Amino acid sequence: MRTGFLVDATCDLPDRYFSSGDVMVMPITVRIGEHITTDQRNDEVTLNFLDSQIAAEASAAETRPLTVDQIHDLFLKRLVVDYDYVFCLTVTRERSPIYEHATQASFSILNEYRPVREAAGKNSPFSLRVLDTGSLFAGQGVPVAAGVAMNASSDNAPMIRAKMEQIARSTHAYAIAPDLYYLRSRARAKGDRSVGLVSAMLGSALDIKPILHCNQGVTKPVAKVRGFEPAIEKLFTETANEVDRGLAAPYLTLSYGGPLEKLHAFPGYDNLMLACRNNGVELLESLMSLTGIINLGPGAVSLGFASDRKPALS
Repeated sequence: MRTGFLVDATCDLPDRYFSSGDVMVMPITVRIGEHITTDQRNDEVTLNFLDSQIAAEASAAETRPLTVDQIHDLFLKRLVVDYDYVFCLTVTRERSPIYEHATQASFSILNEYRPVREAAGKNSPFSLRVLDTGSLFAGQGVPVAAGVAMNASSDNAPMIRAKMEQIARSTHAYAIAPDLYYLRSRARAKGDRSVGLVSAMLGSALDIKPILHCNQGVTKPVAKVRGFEPAIEKLFTETANEVDRGLAAPYLTLSYGGPLEKLHAFPGYDNLMLACRNNGVELLESLMSLTGIINLGPGAVSLGFASDRKPALS
């Protein structure tokens, strides 16, 4: 039985996961004025975007995930033939309609797949499970990485599903945006009034950077630090401590809205990398998705790990 994993483009993981053939991407359409591009986790496209003049208008971008019909077609035209079991893991439903779209599409897919598989010479049943990771950006990658590793060791699908659900509940995702004005503009463009003008002005005047935390769909600031690099250092230091205490899954996901060389230069990075190495935790670094950069701003940092304890930053 061949098992596959389907994620939306906002899921931050290294390229090797997507090039392996085991993890597929549901693209997201990005429109900025008259410019339209597709986010399907292509690093070259993302870096070209960052180097273009269009990036200056990113806070007003409109992002469109696949519709119910488009997800339905993706499965029936490809996935029900290529795989016997597919796990679809989505960004938290609190921030995107992708989970709802995938769930609605799954009803018709499971009713219509048999003729498609039979035409391809497959008479075995096809199974599909849609899981809400309750997380964002780098955090989405943690249960996916765990599921892919379990699948490689020939664990059966029900066990993989149960483990991924458990890890998703324990996953803590963090993000730091370099520009509160950008974050406010982006939130308003999406109809989200959670970042007020006064807060943005005060934060920018004092150079205050909030550390945002997401677990089980609940997103909130858990610390406010003066200065972007000190905020990152605090996040990296606290995360290194969590790694030393022991994680619920041996993966730490880390993404950056720009070239990774700049990520490696941030204070606290070396200690975080050392903590992962000393504790057998795989550090999974990636360029942040285009959609993530549009929502958080160029130069943003996102990080995720799973812990059975309440982290210090929560």
